[in-house]
Amino acid sequence: MAGSAGSAGSAGSAGVIEPGRVAVVTGAASGIGLGLSERFAAEGMSVVMADVEEPALAEAAAKLAAEGASVLAVRTDVSSAEQVEALRDEAVRAFGAVHVLCNNAGVGGPHGPLWEASPGDWEWVLRVNLGGVINGIRAFVPLLARQDAAHIVNTASVFGVFAGALGPYGISKHAIVALSETLYFQLRSEAPGIGLSVLCPGAVRTRFGSSARNRPAWAGPSPERTAAERASAEQFDRLQEVAGADPADVAAAVIDGIRSGRFYILTSTNRNEAIRRRGEEIVAGGPPAAPFP
Repeated sequence: MAGSAGSAGSAGSAGVIEPGRVAVVTGAASGIGLGLSERFAAEGMSVVMADVEEPALAEAAAKLAAEGASVLAVRTDVSSAEQVEALRDEAVRAFGAVHVLCNNAGVGGPHGPLWEASPGDWEWVLRVNLGGVINGIRAFVPLLARQDAAHIVNTASVFGVFAGALGPYGISKHAIVALSETLYFQLRSEAPGIGLSVLCPGAVRTRFGSSARNRPAWAGPSPERTAAERASAEQFDRLQEVAGADPADVAAAVIDGIRSGRFYILTSTNRNEAIRRRGEEIVAGGPPAAPFP
C-alpha cells in the first residue's frame, strides 16, 4: 500500500489505536467499512458498526462478536443528521467514548453526462457521500475534542484527487477531499487533539457497483442506463474484480496512516501520474487531460 506522507497536525493520534479505544465506522456492513471494523476489533478496540443495510449489518456484527469482538451495530442512514446524532449517542451509551470516527459510507451513481443525471441521482449521491461526512463531523467533533486521543478518517477516492471522472460520484469525492483539507486547518487551531486523514482508495473489492440496492424511494427509480454508461460501469466493475485491493489491505493502510500521522492515504500508485498532471494543468491554465485512456 502506498500513501502520501506529511504532518497531519495529529497530536491526538498517538495511542489512538490500542485496546480499550472505541471506533465508529459507517458503511460497515461490507467492503472497506467491514475491513476497518475487523481490523479495529483485531487491535482490541470496541467497534460501533453503522450501515443503512440492516440485515447485512446484523450479520457482519454477529460474526465479529462471535470471534470475541466488542461490537455494537446501529442501523444508520448517514444522510440524516438526526440518525448520525443518534449513532453518536448510542456509541457513548454503550462504550462511554469515541476515539476514532470513520466517515466511510458511500454510494455510486450514473456515469453519463452530468446534464442527464436526474435530480434524484444528484441528491442521493451528494446527501450520502458528502452529506454523510458533514453529518459525521457535526455530530462527533465536539465529542472527539474531549478525548485524550482522537482521529477522523473521511473516505474519499482516488477519483477525488485527479481530473473528473464517474459523474456525481467523482464530484462528491472531490468535495470530500476539499472538506477534509479545510477541516484539517480548523482542527489545528480549534481542536488540535484530533488527528485527521482522508482516505483516497483506488480499486477495492467491494459491493460498490451494486449500491443502487439501497437507493431510497424519494430518489425515484434508477434511470435506464445508456449503452455507454453500461460499458463504463462494467469496466469499473471489472477493474474492481481484477485489480481491486482486499479491504483488509486498505484497512491496514488506514491503521498505518493513523499511527504515522498521514493526511492523504492512497492505496495504490497507479494514478500518481494523473494526480501530478492535474496539479500541473491547474498551474498552467489547463484544460485538463483525460485521467486515463
